[in-house]
Order: sequence, then structure tokens, then C-alpha cells
Amino acid sequence: MKRTRIAALGLATAVAALAPALVEAASAAEGTAYLQDPAGGEKTMKSLWTKDEMHKLEGQLRFHPGVLYDMVDVPGSSPSAEWGAKRPDPKSLAWRPSFEFAWSVSDSVVVKKALTSKEGKHPITLYAVLRRPDGSPAAQVRSEAQDRAASGRTTLPGGRRIACDSGTYTVEWSLTRTGYGTLHGSLPWNASCDAHRKAFTTGRTPG
Repeated sequence: MKRTRIAALGLATAVAALAPALVEAASAAEGTAYLQDPAGGEKTMKSLWTKDEMHKLEGQLRFHPGVLYDMVDVPGSSPSAEWGAKRPDPKSLAWRPSFEFAWSVSDSVVVKKALTSKEGKHPITLYAVLRRPDGSPAAQVRSEAQDRAASGRTTLPGGRRIACDSGTYTVEWSLTRTGYGTLHGSLPWNASCDAHRKAFTTGRTPG
């Protein structure tokens, strides 16, 4: 019997060992699996000021590949064994991506750029598209809301299964605060599953 699972922290030692290889930002927490634009920690964001320098918009995207695989019976294992009775099937590897956005809206108080506050609700639109090597969209998300908090973080599921080893994709994203402006960004993502196959078969961290 097969069971489909999405890899997450603590699911299996081999999968957990892969996480640092997927982290683009050196300062990101060990054990996480994502690519971040701009590179850096949780508070590292792209930013822009309005022309009158009274309002500031900041944004960040984290792309989570989301490993998907089947668990299969280990040949010769005891039917009553709970540990080691099943193993990940390298042939079933695929991706199910999601897009994590962070934002912050600051408004100057009296003096431009000198003193700011983060208050109220804001009309903010989150958008991202994962493009195949030929430029066509493989997954796309968009979320519009008129009452987002001045700062926050949310994750939008891509809703698509992406085949392994299907080339280098491009993640494009934008974050818009109506009336203030739009932040843009992009980053490459390699859809190879070689490192995961190695971990599944050897249990070692890919080098």
C-alpha cells in the first residue's frame, strides 16, 4: 500500500537532512527548506518610498518547493514492524510549491522618513507565478485584500504538482499597496530531485 505525503520538518531523517541544501539565504534557520528574495533573514526585505517620502512599503517572498513522495513497503520487513517497514519511493518524487509573502507598511509622522508608524488596515495585493524554462506559467497565485494589517506574513499554496528534473524555473513575484506602489522580484529554482534521491537511498546529507 502506498501513502502520499508532503515532506515537512521531522517527517523523516533523510528528508530533514536535505533542508539546508534548499536554503538560499545563509542566515536562514537551519532545517528550513525555501528560497528567499531578497536573500537574508526574516526581517530582510525589499523596500520603496512614495515620491513624497511619507509612506514606505516593504516586501519579501519565500518560495517553498514542497517535496511530494510515496511511502512503499520495505521488502522482507516484518508485517508488525512499525519502524523501517516503509521507505520513501524515489520514483514517486515530485514538487508541490507554495509562496510565502511578508509585508510591512510604514507611514511617516510629521517628519519624512525620520519617524514612522505601522497602523491601520491596508489594501494589499500579493502575486507570484512560477514559470517553466520556456516561460509558460506552471503555478500562479494572487490574493487581494482591502484590510490587511500594516505588517504580516502569509503562505499561499501553488496548487499544482511539478515534475522533478524538469529544468530551471523562474519565480516572479510582486507586492502592491494601492496608492503607494509595487515591489517586484524574481529568483531561479532548479527542479532537480537528484539530492533527494541520494538522501532516500543513502540517508546522507547531499554534498
